[in-house]
Amino acid sequence: MKKKYLIILAYLFTLTAFSQTISTDRPDQTEGSSIVDKGTFQIETGIQLKEDENSNEKSLLLPSTLLRFGLTNNIELRVFQEVEHKIYHSNTTNGFNDLQLGLKIQLLQKEGNSIEIAFMSHVILPNSSDFFSNNSFGLTNKLCISHPTDKRTQIAYNIGYDYMQMGSRNITYSFVTSYAVNEKFNAYIEPYGEINEVSQHLGKINLGFTYLIKENMQFDYSLGSGINHIFNFTSIGYSILFNWSLLKSRGK
Repeated sequence: MKKKYLIILAYLFTLTAFSQTISTDRPDQTEGSSIVDKGTFQIETGIQLKEDENSNEKSLLLPSTLLRFGLTNNIELRVFQEVEHKIYHSNTTNGFNDLQLGLKIQLLQKEGNSIEIAFMSHVILPNSSDFFSNNSFGLTNKLCISHPTDKRTQIAYNIGYDYMQMGSRNITYSFVTSYAVNEKFNAYIEPYGEINEVSQHLGKINLGFTYLIKENMQFDYSLGSGINHIFNFTSIGYSILFNWSLLKSRGK
């Protein structure tokens, strides 16, 4: 049985015939202005260790996973879930964070245009554990903008609004500048943050890189810190893109 699963994994790993080179929403905080192609399925997953001044706890997110499926030429379906391991001294508590279901809609993307725009919205669904849940429904919304060029340096930015039914209303922002060192290696730096209840500003910054393993596979690393408050994280991740039509045709 184990051998069978290894063969399946090896088969999936060798799939490289794609009409779209992988483009991910990780590891930076800025959501991309592009969507996955219709009929393709993308997995973006990783591990993150973070520490926040709001508690004496450290948290290990393992895994933190985003699933993206191309429904149409302009719309992708998104499912986001994290398993969090809260670490306090020698004690560890595990649980699922609130599930997020959403869509990203392509508003503007034309070849030769100097601007691309998409809108992303997630519904937050509370889980059954009070310790890992906001205990209320919520919405996260972002306008995703980028300026594609033929140059190695690219910029993209988001402006967003988060709403929790029983909690906060936050404005979010991010601005990322990336530089393509070569065809496979890309580095970035990104200031980002949020304005809680339109009053308290929490500024952060992170940097990292991505490495294109194959046309449909990518490795990433990032680390970040708070600017005006104590916060830090480090993360590694892996993403893979599947062409659903290709998988079905090879399965015949």
